[in-house]
Amino acid sequence: MNIWKRLITLALLLAALFKSEAANRIFTTTSPDGRLTLSISITDRITYDLDKDGHKLVSGATLSMELADGKRFGKSINPGTPCKVSRNEFCSEVATPLYKYSSIEERYSELRLSFKDYAIEFRLYDQGMAYRFSTSLKKEFAVIGEEVLIPVDKGEKLYIPYSSNTKDPYATSFESRYTISGIDEWHKDKIAFLPLLVKKETGTSLLISEANIESYPGMFLTRGSDKDSSTGTLIGTFAARPSQVRKEDVRCTEIVTSRSDTLALCKGKRKFPWRIISVADNDKDLPGNTMTRALADDSRVENTEWIRPGKVAWDWWNDWSLSGVDFKAGINTQTYKYFIDFASANGIEYIVLDEGWSEPSKGDIMSVIPELDLKELVSYGQSKGVGVILWAVAYVLDTQLEQACRHYSEMGVKGFKIDFIDRDDQCAVETIYRILECCAQNRLIVDLHGMYKPAGLDKTYPNALNFEGVWGLEQMKWSNEDMITYDVTFPFIRMTSGPVDYTQGALRNAARNCYSSCWSRPMSQGTRARQVAEYIIFDSPLVMLCDSPSDYMKEKETLDFITEIPSVWDYTRVLDGAIGEYIVTLRNKGDDWYIGGINGHTEMTITVDLSEIPKEKRGSFTIFADGANASKTATDYKIVHYSDYPDQTITLELAPGGGFTIRFND
Repeated sequence: MNIWKRLITLALLLAALFKSEAANRIFTTTSPDGRLTLSISITDRITYDLDKDGHKLVSGATLSMELADGKRFGKSINPGTPCKVSRNEFCSEVATPLYKYSSIEERYSELRLSFKDYAIEFRLYDQGMAYRFSTSLKKEFAVIGEEVLIPVDKGEKLYIPYSSNTKDPYATSFESRYTISGIDEWHKDKIAFLPLLVKKETGTSLLISEANIESYPGMFLTRGSDKDSSTGTLIGTFAARPSQVRKEDVRCTEIVTSRSDTLALCKGKRKFPWRIISVADNDKDLPGNTMTRALADDSRVENTEWIRPGKVAWDWWNDWSLSGVDFKAGINTQTYKYFIDFASANGIEYIVLDEGWSEPSKGDIMSVIPELDLKELVSYGQSKGVGVILWAVAYVLDTQLEQACRHYSEMGVKGFKIDFIDRDDQCAVETIYRILECCAQNRLIVDLHGMYKPAGLDKTYPNALNFEGVWGLEQMKWSNEDMITYDVTFPFIRMTSGPVDYTQGALRNAARNCYSSCWSRPMSQGTRARQVAEYIIFDSPLVMLCDSPSDYMKEKETLDFITEIPSVWDYTRVLDGAIGEYIVTLRNKGDDWYIGGINGHTEMTITVDLSEIPKEKRGSFTIFADGANASKTATDYKIVHYSDYPDQTITLELAPGGGFTIRFND
């Protein structure tokens, strides 16, 4: 009898043990270099921890998705629910044209958890982790909630880009500067868009972002309630689908007046966006991060040979301000022929016809103002080797999309500058994909302005060359806020998601105490050499020359230096940098090598390592740098030529808000 009791007791213990293991399943995977470890725990929900070199970076992060029919993916999991686990290792060199590298190495460990109706795919790169949901339902469904919970210690420093719209925070231009604070100082009731940087007390950085946003809203973050006095929680939040919109009068942009209870209407079988946490030991490792690019869908444009990056002579920033001409400058044929002549004479590939070539309030992209003979202008540009790009409000273009793309492509127009998207709910995202697809079919390039972060969209549609979502130089037409610090902050955060439409190239440069905003004759904060260096620092395959052609011709030395700089690269590496203080970037395109640097408000002495430059190139180079008086007269610069330079380093003095460019192609 005692034996039977013992056997029954043992059986009960074993059953309890097996039940416990089934209810607390833990799966781990390690990054290819062995430094990152991802642990995924399945109880009644799914959580994950992320470690680096044995040190905890993220602990107890939670993920789930809720459907309108009551299904909850990743939550309320029954201990007996079967879970298929599959693993994979991937390593390949992938070509990345029109990017900051000619190719990147895609190397990761993959762990996939498959349940009935859905799966969660985790990838662990040397640069960080990512996960996404996918579904295998037979019918269409609606997502009403997605849970993203990321615990953050209160001692950690956050770089937060709050939405600037207090009425509808999900309707924003994604241009905010960064508020630096701990999570316990998060502004009440505010949400922030991505990417968002968390800097740990150890110096390690976590960059929260996403990739592959298709037919789904982009993610924002807000602060959750604290369960532990030492921690807070970042919570994902999403714009619901609009239930009602109206057209505003000035530009016929689309304004959301009410939203539904649904985040997304989905097909039964689909993949959702990647949620990304990139990891960097040093600030200088952040700008070169390639996870967003690697995670994005492959190109849907079969033939990309027609896609031509380059520089653009831009009209709007300088307010069509020409001098020394015998006609009234403005939005007319004569003015744009002048722009074309300027572009052609200086090897500039494009001009933009910004707002006004078609009356915005009409909401008709097919109409052209009488002062402009667009067909003649496009033909004139073709004869000079200069392409014409047309500005358009996204929602206006979308109403006549196929007709407009076909008409303007047949005319010879090279692309559109799309503006005032100002949302990333599901409907807005679908609009952008629709526009890019139609433009690609008609061989039209696209510059996406008033736009959310790229999130890898430039890989899926390589005809999308630029994306705003950045507090760019246009702000200097009306703002007196600090751009100097922003310039040495966003390359470490926003630029990891993809290229920017910052629009540099100002010739009226001002030291801190001399700057003021001006609509028609705007200036930049910081030095002339800084403006030149930004063509090296910032990723922009379609990069603007924002100032007046008349002024550039008076500053031919600066113009000639800028126009030689490539806009896409074979190789990029940040040699040195500290977020909010300075950044030094090395670039290579073919036989040309460049190093550019900019700093914050504090003057600096920077020693630049030249050892990565090929030995045969290193001895002779040209520097465009701050002049001796640039701290007071920001337009002061110097160009210095070196021959037979003997050392592997060079030391440079940067004025406050200064910069430098070294060119190794002489």
